Amino acid sequence: MNLQNKKVLVVGSGKSGIGAVRMLGKLGALPVLFDSNEKLDKEELLKKTGKIPGMEILLGSVPKERKKEFFLVVISPGVPVDAPWLSDYRALNIPIWGEIELAGAYAKGKVIGITGTNGKTTTTTLTGQIMAAYYESVYVVGNIGNPYTDIALDTREDTVTVAEISSFQLETIHEFRPAVSAILNITPDHLNRHHTMERYVRTKEKIAKNQKKNDVCILNYEDAYTKDFGDRCPAEVVFFSSKRELPEGIFLKGEDIYLAEAGRKESRRLMNIHEMKLVGMCNVENVMAAIAISKAMGVPEDIILKTIRDFRAVEHRIEFVATKGGVDYYNDSKGTNPDAAIQGIRAMTKPTVLIGGGYDKESSYDEWIEAFEGKVKAFVLIGQTKEKIAACARAHNVQNIIMADTFEEAFGICVSQAKPGDAVLLSPACASWWKRLEFSDCGGKTIWKQSEKKRKGSAGVVF
Repeated sequence: MNLQNKKVLVVGSGKSGIGAVRMLGKLGALPVLFDSNEKLDKEELLKKTGKIPGMEILLGSVPKERKKEFFLVVISPGVPVDAPWLSDYRALNIPIWGEIELAGAYAKGKVIGITGTNGKTTTTTLTGQIMAAYYESVYVVGNIGNPYTDIALDTREDTVTVAEISSFQLETIHEFRPAVSAILNITPDHLNRHHTMERYVRTKEKIAKNQKKNDVCILNYEDAYTKDFGDRCPAEVVFFSSKRELPEGIFLKGEDIYLAEAGRKESRRLMNIHEMKLVGMCNVENVMAAIAISKAMGVPEDIILKTIRDFRAVEHRIEFVATKGGVDYYNDSKGTNPDAAIQGIRAMTKPTVLIGGGYDKESSYDEWIEAFEGKVKAFVLIGQTKEKIAACARAHNVQNIIMADTFEEAFGICVSQAKPGDAVLLSPACASWWKRLEFSDCGGKTIWKQSEKKRKGSAGVVF
């Protein structure tokens, strides 16, 4: 698509929108950056985009008479595709793209697209490191926090781009085609956005919709949705399994990961899971997916396994942070839905004081609480969902439920409840207001620092 001197409306001024504007400027388009927040500072936005000839910034609303000016509309992931105002552009036959579609239309090389409800960030990061250990030109982009549009025009024919892709981003793809795709798992999430589980599942499956028979799609055999998709997937399917031997694919047998290949009578042992620095069955599955992806990309086995052995956990995903007073502290603040939080509590091997709660995504918490299996000695709840979760916990006979109004209060309760030999786990099972939670040493004391999305400033708990 030739965008030279074409007006393109970019909706949203976050990382994705800014990246799209910058890329459009390089393509010679005339980007119009729009954000409904009329209080934004245009000068600050211009600092982020840089000077682009013909660029405009619109805040508050787009005048009705101007909508027909646009050749293309690029929406940020936070904009629902069923937003009523988008119908005006559809009525004018103006294409509506997302950042992934825009970048993919101009990028070169091969793309690895990774999605799933849980495990995306870990699998994407690990896969990126494996690719970088073998290929010369590698980028890791997407929902992981690096806009694809920032690097799309820098890619080469020999580039490998590893993209973490959320369901929000998949809503707006049209021709985007990864050479290798992966759907790690599908469990209820974002139903406030997608409305039904069926719609959410179909959105996840879109990552492979443009793939051909010579492309590869990695799927979880133990997930009912992804297993079912295997029969309909247009690409060559490679399964991984944590529960059974497979005639072909990657599987876990005991504590060892095996590879079964077509044409070979016997499967081959690749590694023991205790060779990894990662913990939890969820991470075993992430590693198996990364192995399958990497083999599909032609990376030698020794490079794959060495990278896995050296790889450390992604920040804030069942991340061991510190031991203080004989208590182990784990940060699983990326566990923002019940299924992800299930993996967090299953990874705990000690009596656990658990912090949960946050914003409501219309999730059900029964399976999460059933996964406690007597490990949770105190359940500290915070946020919009605390009463809802507490009611569910009581129905499952969970004892020692404690409410807190602030993170500082919640953490203080955890410190008082935990005894030597226990663990403290932050795993919200909800959309979290925490942008970052981290431990740092300061004058011999450990601080768990909270930076919040919803209000400025930070808070720290010292113990």
